[in-house]
Amino acid sequence: MKSINKVVYLLAFSAVTSMVACTSGGEDPGVEYAPDMYVSKGYEPMSQLEEQERSISFQDTILLINADGKTMRDPVNNTIARGQLELIFPYEPGSQEEKDRAGRELKNPLPLTQANLEKGRHYYNINCQPCHGDKGMGDGKVAAKYPPNYIPTYKSDRIKVMADGALYYAITHGWNFMGAYGKVLKPEARWQVVHYVNYLEQN
Repeated sequence: MKSINKVVYLLAFSAVTSMVACTSGGEDPGVEYAPDMYVSKGYEPMSQLEEQERSISFQDTILLINADGKTMRDPVNNTIARGQLELIFPYEPGSQEEKDRAGRELKNPLPLTQANLEKGRHYYNINCQPCHGDKGMGDGKVAAKYPPNYIPTYKSDRIKVMADGALYYAITHGWNFMGAYGKVLKPEARWQVVHYVNYLEQN
């Protein structure tokens, strides 16, 4: 009877020990069968592969991972990334003709909603208010350093008749003494500012 108990005890102990030994821990998940691409080597973006990492051996054949050693592929020529069409802005800066063309061809893709208007106000107060003033009257703190009417008011007929595309052009490329904000504001933010400028014109 005692021998049977010892056998049962040893079997139970062995089973528990085996189960504990098979438990994953830390960075080691244990043994995986055919993990496919779940466990793949990650590379830092904008970096170069070491020479020994540029190829792998498969069935006595050397396969190149990336011949030029880059960890990121170059975009395909003459293509536009999904959802980035608005980044293409084919209008040359500093041209009245191009500005007028933008006014004819470009329409504000964002609906006039309270949310877009509020965001436009936010970006306007940061980037435009110092010159154009709180209400677009051309009376910001920066304007005080220049002669009267140096910065136009949004109430002027010239600004009121300006199409959305022309406003977007002026924000993107700058106009006259106003600097360009194409690298400061994303396309969506620029269109939101256009909405807010229109609001100031009418109120």
